[in-house]
Amino acid sequence: MKGEVKLGILGGGQLGRMLIQAGLDFNIYTLVLDPDENAPCKDVCNEFFVGSFRDFDTVYEFGKNCDILTIEIEHVNADALEKLEQEGVKVYPDAKTVRTIQDKGLQKEFYKQHAIPTADFRILKDVEELKANTEFLPAFQKLRREGYDGRGVTRLQSEADLGKGFTEPSVLEKLVDFEKEISVIVARNASGQVTAFPVVELSFHPEHNLVDSLFAPANVPYKLQRLAIEIATRVIESFNMVGILAVEMFLTKDGQILVNEVAPRPHNSGHHTIKANYTSQYEQHLRAILDLPLGSTDIQSAAVMLNLLGEPGYDGEAKYEGLQEALAVPGVYIHLYGKKYTRAARKMGHITVLGADLQEAQQRAESIKNVIKVIA
Repeated sequence: MKGEVKLGILGGGQLGRMLIQAGLDFNIYTLVLDPDENAPCKDVCNEFFVGSFRDFDTVYEFGKNCDILTIEIEHVNADALEKLEQEGVKVYPDAKTVRTIQDKGLQKEFYKQHAIPTADFRILKDVEELKANTEFLPAFQKLRREGYDGRGVTRLQSEADLGKGFTEPSVLEKLVDFEKEISVIVARNASGQVTAFPVVELSFHPEHNLVDSLFAPANVPYKLQRLAIEIATRVIESFNMVGILAVEMFLTKDGQILVNEVAPRPHNSGHHTIKANYTSQYEQHLRAILDLPLGSTDIQSAAVMLNLLGEPGYDGEAKYEGLQEALAVPGVYIHLYGKKYTRAARKMGHITVLGADLQEAQQRAESIKNVIKVIA
Protein backbone atom coordinates (compact mmCIF):
# COMPACT_ATOMS: atom_id res chain seq x y z
CA MET A 1 0.00 0.00 0.00
CA LYS A 2 1.47 3.35 -1.03
CA GLY A 3 1.90 6.16 1.48
CA GLU A 4 -1.33 8.01 0.80
CA VAL A 5 -4.30 6.48 -1.03
CA LYS A 6 -6.93 8.75 -2.58
CA LEU A 7 -10.26 7.14 -1.74
CA GLY A 8 -13.42 8.47 -3.34
CA ILE A 9 -16.73 7.84 -1.59
CA LEU A 10 -20.03 8.21 -3.44
CA GLY A 11 -22.45 9.40 -0.77
CA GLY A 12 -21.73 11.65 2.19
CA GLY A 13 -24.06 10.28 4.87
CA GLN A 14 -23.35 8.71 8.25
CA LEU A 15 -21.91 5.51 6.75
CA GLY A 16 -19.31 7.53 4.86
CA ARG A 17 -18.59 9.58 7.97
CA MET A 18 -17.84 6.47 10.05
CA LEU A 19 -15.79 5.02 7.17
CA ILE A 20 -13.67 8.19 7.11
CA GLN A 21 -13.21 8.03 10.89
CA ALA A 22 -11.77 4.52 10.47
CA GLY A 23 -9.69 5.65 7.50
CA LEU A 24 -7.77 8.23 9.53
CA ASP A 25 -5.72 5.37 10.99
CA PHE A 26 -4.66 4.31 7.47
CA ASN A 27 -3.51 7.76 6.24
CA ILE A 28 -6.26 7.69 3.61
CA TYR A 29 -6.98 10.90 1.69
CA THR A 30 -10.76 11.00 1.27
CA LEU A 31 -12.89 12.70 -1.39
CA VAL A 32 -16.68 12.68 -1.02
CA LEU A 33 -19.49 13.38 -3.52
CA ASP A 34 -22.98 14.15 -2.21
CA PRO A 35 -25.89 16.33 -3.38
CA ASP A 36 -26.39 17.78 0.13
CA GLU A 37 -24.05 20.66 0.91
CA ASN A 38 -24.49 19.90 4.63
CA ALA A 39 -23.93 16.13 4.39
CA PRO A 40 -22.43 14.45 7.51
CA CYS A 41 -19.11 13.83 5.70
CA LYS A 42 -18.57 17.46 4.77
CA ASP A 43 -16.38 18.43 7.72
CA VAL A 44 -14.45 15.17 8.13
CA CYS A 45 -13.19 14.43 4.60
CA ASN A 46 -10.23 16.01 2.79
CA GLU A 47 -12.26 17.19 -0.22
CA PHE A 48 -16.03 17.56 -0.49
CA PHE A 49 -17.92 17.95 -3.76
CA VAL A 50 -21.58 18.90 -4.04
CA GLY A 51 -23.16 16.99 -6.92
CA SER A 52 -25.35 14.05 -7.89
CA PHE A 53 -23.93 10.55 -7.54
CA ARG A 54 -26.67 9.48 -9.98
CA ASP A 55 -25.32 11.63 -12.83
CA PHE A 56 -22.89 9.96 -15.26
CA ASP A 57 -20.63 12.96 -15.93
CA THR A 58 -20.50 14.04 -12.28
CA VAL A 59 -19.51 10.55 -11.06
CA TYR A 60 -17.05 10.02 -13.90
CA GLU A 61 -15.25 13.36 -13.36
CA PHE A 62 -15.17 12.77 -9.59
CA GLY A 63 -13.86 9.20 -9.92
CA LYS A 64 -11.01 10.12 -12.30
CA ASN A 65 -9.24 11.81 -9.36
CA CYS A 66 -9.34 8.70 -7.15
CA ASP A 67 -7.14 5.63 -6.76
CA ILE A 68 -10.07 3.66 -5.35
CA LEU A 69 -13.78 4.44 -5.58
CA THR A 70 -16.35 3.02 -3.15
CA ILE A 71 -19.97 3.69 -2.20
CA GLU A 72 -22.00 4.28 0.92
CA ILE A 73 -25.33 4.18 -0.95
CA GLU A 74 -26.38 1.88 -3.80
CA HIS A 75 -28.26 4.43 -5.90
CA VAL A 76 -25.25 5.59 -7.90
CA ASN A 77 -24.53 5.74 -11.63
CA ALA A 78 -23.26 2.26 -12.50
CA ASP A 79 -22.41 3.20 -16.12
CA ALA A 80 -19.89 5.76 -14.84
CA LEU A 81 -18.44 3.13 -12.46
CA GLU A 82 -18.00 0.77 -15.42
CA LYS A 83 -16.16 3.38 -17.50
CA LEU A 84 -13.87 4.22 -14.58
CA GLU A 85 -13.08 0.51 -14.13
CA GLN A 86 -12.15 0.29 -17.81
CA GLU A 87 -9.81 3.24 -17.34
CA GLY A 88 -7.97 1.67 -14.41
CA VAL A 89 -9.68 3.10 -11.34
CA LYS A 90 -10.28 0.39 -8.71
CA VAL A 91 -14.03 0.38 -8.11
CA TYR A 92 -15.27 -1.63 -5.10
CA PRO A 93 -17.98 -2.89 -5.26
CA ASP A 94 -17.72 -3.22 -9.04
CA ALA A 95 -20.30 -1.86 -11.49
CA LYS A 96 -21.76 -5.30 -12.28
CA THR A 97 -22.52 -6.02 -8.60
CA VAL A 98 -23.98 -2.55 -8.05
CA ARG A 99 -26.27 -2.95 -11.10
CA THR A 100 -27.61 -6.28 -9.86
CA ILE A 101 -28.23 -5.06 -6.30
CA GLN A 102 -29.85 -1.80 -7.45
CA ASP A 103 -32.64 -3.83 -9.08
CA LYS A 104 -34.52 -6.09 -6.66
CA GLY A 105 -35.75 -8.19 -9.60
CA LEU A 106 -32.21 -8.88 -10.83
CA GLN A 107 -31.15 -9.48 -7.22
CA LYS A 108 -33.80 -12.18 -6.71
CA GLU A 109 -32.98 -13.82 -10.05
CA PHE A 110 -29.29 -13.81 -9.09
CA TYR A 111 -30.11 -15.79 -5.92
CA LYS A 112 -32.11 -18.29 -7.95
CA GLN A 113 -29.30 -18.74 -10.51
CA HIS A 114 -26.71 -19.33 -7.77
CA ALA A 115 -28.85 -21.67 -5.62
CA ILE A 116 -28.99 -19.14 -2.77
CA PRO A 117 -32.11 -19.78 -0.66
CA THR A 118 -34.68 -16.98 -0.86
CA ALA A 119 -38.46 -16.57 -0.63
CA ASP A 120 -40.54 -17.49 -3.68
CA PHE A 121 -41.18 -14.48 -5.94
CA ARG A 122 -42.75 -13.16 -9.12
CA ILE A 123 -41.43 -10.33 -11.31
CA LEU A 124 -44.17 -7.86 -12.26
CA LYS A 125 -44.17 -5.23 -15.02
CA ASP A 126 -47.25 -3.25 -14.04
CA VAL A 127 -50.53 -3.18 -12.13
CA GLU A 128 -52.19 -5.54 -14.64
CA GLU A 129 -49.63 -8.24 -13.82
CA LEU A 130 -50.23 -7.58 -10.12
CA LYS A 131 -53.96 -8.19 -10.61
CA ALA A 132 -53.16 -11.41 -12.49
CA ASN A 133 -51.14 -12.76 -9.53
CA THR A 134 -53.63 -12.40 -6.69
CA GLU A 135 -53.44 -16.16 -5.98
CA PHE A 136 -49.82 -15.53 -4.87
CA LEU A 137 -50.96 -13.34 -1.95
CA PRO A 138 -50.23 -12.76 0.92
CA ALA A 139 -46.97 -11.21 -0.23
CA PHE A 140 -44.75 -8.15 -0.03
CA GLN A 141 -44.60 -6.02 -3.15
CA LYS A 142 -41.25 -4.25 -3.57
CA LEU A 143 -40.36 -1.68 -6.21
CA ARG A 144 -37.52 -3.03 -8.35
CA ARG A 145 -35.54 0.18 -7.98
CA GLU A 146 -35.00 3.02 -5.47
CA GLY A 147 -36.45 1.41 -2.33
CA TYR A 148 -34.62 1.64 1.01
CA ASP A 149 -35.39 1.84 4.74
CA GLY A 150 -38.90 0.53 4.16
CA ARG A 151 -39.70 2.87 1.27
CA GLY A 152 -40.96 1.14 -1.86
CA VAL A 153 -42.30 -1.84 0.11
CA THR A 154 -45.95 -2.64 0.78
CA ARG A 155 -47.70 -5.66 2.28
CA LEU A 156 -50.59 -7.09 0.27
CA GLN A 157 -52.61 -9.53 2.35
CA SER A 158 -55.41 -10.22 -0.14
CA GLU A 159 -57.12 -8.91 -3.27
CA ALA A 160 -58.75 -6.21 -1.11
CA ASP A 161 -55.26 -4.60 -0.68
CA LEU A 162 -54.57 -4.16 -4.41
CA GLY A 163 -55.33 -0.43 -4.10
CA LYS A 164 -52.16 -0.12 -1.96
CA GLY A 165 -50.05 -1.81 -4.66
CA PHE A 166 -47.40 -0.17 -6.85
CA THR A 167 -48.05 0.38 -10.55
CA GLU A 168 -44.32 0.45 -11.47
CA PRO A 169 -42.11 -2.62 -12.17
CA SER A 170 -41.83 -4.61 -8.95
CA VAL A 171 -41.15 -7.91 -7.24
CA LEU A 172 -43.93 -9.81 -5.53
CA GLU A 173 -42.30 -11.80 -2.73
CA LYS A 174 -44.17 -14.54 -0.90
CA LEU A 175 -44.85 -13.69 2.74
CA VAL A 176 -42.43 -15.66 4.92
CA ASP A 177 -43.59 -17.01 8.28
CA PHE A 178 -40.34 -16.17 10.03
CA GLU A 179 -39.16 -16.61 13.60
CA LYS A 180 -36.47 -13.91 13.47
CA GLU A 181 -34.77 -11.50 11.10
CA ILE A 182 -31.00 -11.84 11.22
CA SER A 183 -28.02 -10.32 9.46
CA VAL A 184 -24.49 -11.38 8.63
CA ILE A 185 -21.88 -8.89 7.46
CA VAL A 186 -19.26 -10.56 5.33
CA ALA A 187 -16.10 -9.10 3.77
CA ARG A 188 -13.87 -10.19 0.88
CA ASN A 189 -10.58 -8.60 -0.15
CA ALA A 190 -9.11 -8.50 -3.67
CA SER A 191 -6.93 -11.54 -2.89
CA GLY A 192 -10.09 -13.57 -2.17
CA GLN A 193 -9.85 -13.80 1.63
CA VAL A 194 -13.33 -13.89 3.19
CA THR A 195 -14.38 -13.28 6.80
CA ALA A 196 -17.82 -12.98 8.38
CA PHE A 197 -18.97 -11.15 11.48
CA PRO A 198 -21.07 -13.14 13.97
CA VAL A 199 -24.80 -13.30 13.31
CA VAL A 200 -26.91 -10.47 14.75
CA GLU A 201 -30.64 -10.39 15.45
CA LEU A 202 -32.67 -7.46 14.13
CA SER A 203 -35.73 -5.76 15.57
CA PHE A 204 -37.68 -3.48 13.22
CA HIS A 205 -39.60 -0.31 13.99
CA PRO A 206 -43.33 -1.16 13.77
CA GLU A 207 -44.21 1.96 11.75
CA HIS A 208 -41.14 2.95 9.76
CA ASN A 209 -39.97 -0.55 8.67
CA LEU A 210 -36.32 0.18 9.45
CA VAL A 211 -34.00 -1.39 12.01
CA ASP A 212 -34.97 -0.16 15.48
CA SER A 213 -32.41 -2.18 17.44
CA LEU A 214 -30.12 -5.18 17.12
CA PHE A 215 -28.72 -7.80 19.46
CA ALA A 216 -25.25 -9.28 19.18
CA PRO A 217 -24.66 -12.14 19.33
CA ALA A 218 -28.00 -13.40 18.00
CA ASN A 219 -29.94 -15.79 20.20
CA VAL A 220 -29.91 -18.49 17.51
CA PRO A 221 -28.70 -22.13 17.73
CA TYR A 222 -25.04 -22.56 16.76
CA LYS A 223 -25.88 -24.84 13.81
CA LEU A 224 -28.13 -22.16 12.30
CA GLN A 225 -25.51 -19.46 12.92
CA ARG A 226 -23.01 -21.54 10.96
CA LEU A 227 -25.55 -21.99 8.15
CA ALA A 228 -26.24 -18.24 8.01
CA ILE A 229 -22.50 -17.50 7.73
CA GLU A 230 -22.10 -20.16 5.02
CA ILE A 231 -24.95 -18.60 3.02
CA ALA A 232 -23.56 -15.05 3.40
CA THR A 233 -20.14 -16.30 2.27
CA ARG A 234 -21.72 -17.98 -0.76
CA VAL A 235 -23.45 -14.70 -1.68
CA ILE A 236 -20.29 -12.54 -1.63
CA GLU A 237 -18.30 -15.21 -3.48
CA SER A 238 -21.05 -15.57 -6.10
CA PHE A 239 -20.88 -11.81 -6.71
CA ASN A 240 -17.06 -12.08 -6.76
CA MET A 241 -17.29 -8.86 -4.82
CA VAL A 242 -14.56 -6.90 -3.03
CA GLY A 243 -15.60 -4.94 0.05
CA ILE A 244 -18.22 -5.49 2.69
CA LEU A 245 -21.66 -7.01 2.13
CA ALA A 246 -24.56 -7.00 4.59
CA VAL A 247 -26.82 -10.04 4.06
CA GLU A 248 -30.23 -9.72 5.71
CA MET A 249 -32.00 -13.05 6.20
CA PHE A 250 -35.17 -14.62 7.56
CA LEU A 251 -34.95 -17.51 10.01
CA THR A 252 -38.21 -19.39 9.38
CA LYS A 253 -40.24 -21.21 12.00
CA ASP A 254 -39.24 -24.54 10.43
CA GLY A 255 -35.49 -23.76 10.67
CA GLN A 256 -34.74 -22.55 7.15
CA ILE A 257 -32.62 -19.50 6.41
CA LEU A 258 -33.71 -17.38 3.43
CA VAL A 259 -31.84 -14.36 2.05
CA ASN A 260 -34.06 -11.27 2.07
CA GLU A 261 -31.82 -8.61 0.54
CA VAL A 262 -28.22 -7.41 0.56
CA ALA A 263 -26.34 -4.11 0.76
CA PRO A 264 -22.83 -3.86 -0.79
CA ARG A 265 -21.52 -1.36 1.77
CA PRO A 266 -21.32 -0.79 5.52
CA HIS A 267 -24.75 -1.32 7.03
CA ASN A 268 -26.99 -0.38 9.94
CA SER A 269 -26.73 -3.97 11.21
CA GLY A 270 -22.98 -3.54 11.77
CA HIS A 271 -22.78 -0.26 13.69
CA HIS A 272 -22.18 -2.05 17.00
CA THR A 273 -18.90 -3.51 15.67
CA ILE A 274 -17.14 -0.15 16.31
CA LYS A 275 -17.24 -0.92 20.05
CA ALA A 276 -18.15 -4.60 20.35
CA ASN A 277 -15.77 -6.39 17.92
CA TYR A 278 -12.00 -6.50 17.46
CA THR A 279 -12.43 -5.01 13.98
CA SER A 280 -15.28 -2.69 13.02
CA GLN A 281 -17.21 -3.16 9.79
CA TYR A 282 -15.74 0.15 8.60
CA GLU A 283 -12.13 -0.88 9.15
CA GLN A 284 -12.91 -4.24 7.55
CA HIS A 285 -14.30 -2.55 4.44
CA LEU A 286 -11.11 -0.48 4.16
CA ARG A 287 -8.91 -3.54 4.65
CA ALA A 288 -10.88 -5.32 1.91
CA ILE A 289 -10.70 -2.57 -0.71
CA LEU A 290 -7.02 -1.86 0.08
CA ASP A 291 -6.34 -5.61 -0.25
CA LEU A 292 -4.94 -5.85 3.27
CA PRO A 293 -5.37 -8.94 5.48
CA LEU A 294 -8.88 -8.90 6.96
CA GLY A 295 -9.15 -8.29 10.70
CA SER A 296 -10.55 -10.52 13.42
CA THR A 297 -14.35 -10.32 13.58
CA ASP A 298 -14.54 -11.89 17.06
CA ILE A 299 -16.81 -10.30 19.64
CA GLN A 300 -15.12 -8.49 22.54
CA SER A 301 -18.41 -7.76 24.24
CA ALA A 302 -22.10 -8.54 23.88
CA ALA A 303 -23.95 -5.53 22.50
CA VAL A 304 -27.29 -3.94 21.80
CA MET A 305 -27.49 -1.20 19.17
CA LEU A 306 -30.33 1.33 19.29
CA ASN A 307 -31.04 3.64 16.38
CA LEU A 308 -31.54 7.25 17.42
CA LEU A 309 -34.41 8.59 15.32
CA GLY A 310 -35.88 12.07 15.13
CA GLU A 311 -38.91 12.39 17.40
CA PRO A 312 -42.30 12.70 15.72
CA GLY A 313 -43.66 16.24 15.61
CA TYR A 314 -40.26 17.93 15.38
CA ASP A 315 -38.79 19.39 12.20
CA GLY A 316 -35.85 21.77 12.37
CA GLU A 317 -32.39 22.26 13.86
CA ALA A 318 -31.59 19.22 15.99
CA LYS A 319 -31.30 19.32 19.79
CA TYR A 320 -30.47 16.30 21.95
CA GLU A 321 -32.08 15.57 25.31
CA GLY A 322 -30.93 12.99 27.86
CA LEU A 323 -27.30 12.52 26.79
CA GLN A 324 -25.98 13.16 30.31
CA GLU A 325 -28.39 10.70 31.91
CA ALA A 326 -27.70 7.98 29.31
CA LEU A 327 -23.92 8.34 29.48
CA ALA A 328 -24.03 7.86 33.25
CA VAL A 329 -24.94 4.19 32.59
CA PRO A 330 -21.83 1.94 32.25
CA GLY A 331 -21.25 0.53 28.77
CA VAL A 332 -23.26 3.19 26.91
CA TYR A 333 -21.63 4.85 23.87
CA ILE A 334 -23.25 7.50 21.69
CA HIS A 335 -22.52 8.10 18.01
CA LEU A 336 -24.11 11.23 16.52
CA TYR A 337 -24.10 11.63 12.75
CA GLY A 338 -23.49 15.35 12.38
CA LYS A 339 -26.88 16.03 10.79
CA LYS A 340 -27.89 19.62 11.41
CA TYR A 341 -31.63 19.14 10.92
CA THR A 342 -34.01 16.57 12.35
CA ARG A 343 -37.42 15.33 11.24
CA ALA A 344 -39.64 12.46 12.32
CA ALA A 345 -37.87 9.06 12.00
CA ARG A 346 -34.69 10.52 10.47
CA LYS A 347 -31.60 8.53 11.51
CA MET A 348 -29.68 11.01 13.67
CA GLY A 349 -27.30 8.66 15.46
CA HIS A 350 -27.04 5.34 17.22
CA ILE A 351 -26.30 4.12 20.73
CA THR A 352 -24.17 1.05 21.43
CA VAL A 353 -24.75 -0.61 24.79
CA LEU A 354 -22.19 -3.20 25.94
CA GLY A 355 -22.50 -5.84 28.64
CA ALA A 356 -20.70 -8.87 30.04
CA ASP A 357 -23.43 -10.90 28.33
CA LEU A 358 -26.42 -10.13 26.15
CA GLN A 359 -28.81 -10.08 29.09
CA GLU A 360 -26.80 -7.35 30.83
CA ALA A 361 -26.54 -5.35 27.60
CA GLN A 362 -30.30 -5.66 27.06
CA GLN A 363 -31.06 -4.53 30.62
CA ARG A 364 -28.83 -1.47 30.22
CA ALA A 365 -30.36 -0.70 26.82
CA GLU A 366 -33.87 -0.94 28.28
CA SER A 367 -32.95 1.54 31.02
CA ILE A 368 -31.92 4.22 28.51
CA LYS A 369 -34.15 3.34 25.54
CA ASN A 370 -36.45 6.33 25.91
CA VAL A 371 -34.03 8.68 27.70
CA ILE A 372 -32.34 10.25 24.67
CA LYS A 373 -34.62 12.25 22.41
CA VAL A 374 -33.87 14.21 19.24
CA ILE A 375 -36.06 17.28 19.08
CA ALA A 376 -35.94 20.68 17.36
